[in-house]
Amino acid sequence: MGSLVDRHTGFVGALREAGLPVSLAEGLDAVRAMQAIDLLDRASLRAAYAATLVKRPAHRATFDTLFDLWFPAALGDGAAHAADRPGRTLDAGGRPVPPPLDPVVQERRRELADLIAAGDEAALRQFAREAVAAFGQAPGQASWFSSGVLRALSPETLMAGLLAAVLDGQERGGMAERVARRTFRDRIDRFEEMVATEVRRRIAEDTGVERTARLSVRPPLEQLDFSRASRADLTALRREVYPLARRLATRLAQKQRAGRRGRLDFRRTVRASLGSGGVPLATVHRPRRPHRPELVVLCDASDSVTAFAHFTLLLTFALREQFSKVRAFAFIDGTDEITKFFEPGVDVADAMTRMASEANLVWITGRSNYGNAVKMFAERYGDAVTSKTALLILGDARSNYGELSLPVLRELAGRARHAYWLNPEQRRYWDTGDSAASRYGEIVDMYECRNLAQLAAFIEELA
Repeated sequence: MGSLVDRHTGFVGALREAGLPVSLAEGLDAVRAMQAIDLLDRASLRAAYAATLVKRPAHRATFDTLFDLWFPAALGDGAAHAADRPGRTLDAGGRPVPPPLDPVVQERRRELADLIAAGDEAALRQFAREAVAAFGQAPGQASWFSSGVLRALSPETLMAGLLAAVLDGQERGGMAERVARRTFRDRIDRFEEMVATEVRRRIAEDTGVERTARLSVRPPLEQLDFSRASRADLTALRREVYPLARRLATRLAQKQRAGRRGRLDFRRTVRASLGSGGVPLATVHRPRRPHRPELVVLCDASDSVTAFAHFTLLLTFALREQFSKVRAFAFIDGTDEITKFFEPGVDVADAMTRMASEANLVWITGRSNYGNAVKMFAERYGDAVTSKTALLILGDARSNYGELSLPVLRELAGRARHAYWLNPEQRRYWDTGDSAASRYGEIVDMYECRNLAQLAAFIEELA
């Protein structure tokens, strides 16, 4: 296990590697906090670390996963009386009997149902350790898996029996059933989390805690690469994108007011010149009337940036409420307007499906052709870009060695009030292979944007 100092150093390093912003000073604060608690009280140790190292609620799940790896609740087998229990029943060929026919498994299921009904957290955790010891390894294999435990015990199938026991003849479908169902669902989910935690602990003992930590922990949401976002991640991203969209609209409006003065106020200018003998040393301008800027989004929808296109839809949904007008266009080697797919409340995945089947994005090959896409956009929809428009291009600038239509893009960017390009590819890969990032970047300011943190940094740079 090593010394406590080694554990502390490794744990803090693992938090940083996972994307949590932990400074040296905060690491020292955690050390001071440990001087005020009983180090043998694991709950107090967890609370002390969390209070000093965790800044955002979204980071707590990552923190708990790493804490359980670096400061495990048990060592070795971890199941005090698992050895006294009979193992899986084997058939004549030495293979485990299917769970529904195995009396040992059925007895364990009944015990699990009793623990879920009682809500005994400590007993449920001990049962999870024993269940992993019994069912977490396939015969002849050394690896540990949660799936074997959950497949054998099938905790989700216990709900009907639990409800029947607790309702005891009460009317079904009422408030009592809803409360009981929610309670049992939470306890079943908690048991599944305990099983996953125990499996990770055993894997860490076999293969090393550092390696297990890297494989077990996903980055925080703000640092999650858009290309790796699941459907559940997209739901969480949608909540985070809305405040960023408001800030983006505010930044663009501020640049507009700061960059262009209102019309000359002739009367006030003449009046001010009286103090300098009638010489208008300073001009007075009328304040500009504030208005929400217009936005045009041009998005690469090719296979290479499909996941980023999902994020583009999220961003466009959010931006619709912040700009006076939003028009969205997608392209592969052809360009089509997709604004009609962005109705409020539409599911992002459904919008992507409709766009893929209904939008006319393919011209000839179906491979990215930025030059033809830009040219087609200018020919068909060029009037969408005006002096009131902010033009936002989203794509990796890889055109499969085709034409780039740089003069056309230069004319569009010059006509727009603002023009920006968000590139989901890591900057170190720009200008490699068929990437034309720098050539496009000379015309439109290009920013690396692979996650929410980079999107927020881009918005801050607009100030």
